[in-house]
Amino acid sequence: MRAANPLSFYLVDAFTDRPFAGNPAVVCPLSAWRDDAWLQLVAREMNQSETAFVVENGDGFDLRWFTPKVEVDLCGHATLASAFALWQAGFAKRGELIRFSTRSGILTANPQGDVIELDFPLKPQQSAQAPSGLTAALGIEPLYVGRNQFDYLVEVDSAQTLRQLTPDFSRLSAVECRGTIVTARSDDPQYDFLSRFFAPAAGILEDPVTGSAHCCLADFWGKRLGKTSLVGYQASPRGGIVRVTVERDRVRLGGRAVLVGQGELLV
Repeated sequence: MRAANPLSFYLVDAFTDRPFAGNPAVVCPLSAWRDDAWLQLVAREMNQSETAFVVENGDGFDLRWFTPKVEVDLCGHATLASAFALWQAGFAKRGELIRFSTRSGILTANPQGDVIELDFPLKPQQSAQAPSGLTAALGIEPLYVGRNQFDYLVEVDSAQTLRQLTPDFSRLSAVECRGTIVTARSDDPQYDFLSRFFAPAAGILEDPVTGSAHCCLADFWGKRLGKTSLVGYQASPRGGIVRVTVERDRVRLGGRAVLVGQGELLV
């Protein structure tokens, strides 16, 4: 049955300056919240690593993120995509900061020329023993294993090892965590570090560019390299660049975005 008032949605590639790269997210502005089951069904239908839903609240927007399988507590690329879509579609005034109320508190998106700067919580990791099955699923011997609130972090010996990873996703999905960040020092002078992110238990085999993972990576590599401002490259097949700046218990994530499509949800 066709809806009386179709809902607009926007497909945005985040953490990239060109289409068909970075991490795609669908952004759905709503006039009011629908029930959780409907939101999850829409996210499953859109079948992106995240679908973002936004509702204006008088002081900005409420924001929620859904993978095809679950709602998540923090997502960088879909926040960046949401801000870009709201500015492009006229839901927010271009050039002005947007405040998002989320399950991870107040997050902001601030336009800085062509770059959008997100203010996110830092999510540092601590050294941890690799859980059963993790290293076997990745097929590597790690240099280091840590864990933060959401994910395991695994450092490998080289950029080449990182790029050549072919995880056993069936085994990796049995590891109890949101996802696994794999990282290495960069072999490219443009970047300070490289990473990949796998979250099969959340319905995402490999996420193209993961802003929330950089809330951990910024702290990890900042301490290793003695820097507060770094540039990370997520070496997925699509690839994407995330600029990070650590300020106490917060991290600024900087990236660009491209609007690649829009449409209407008819049911």
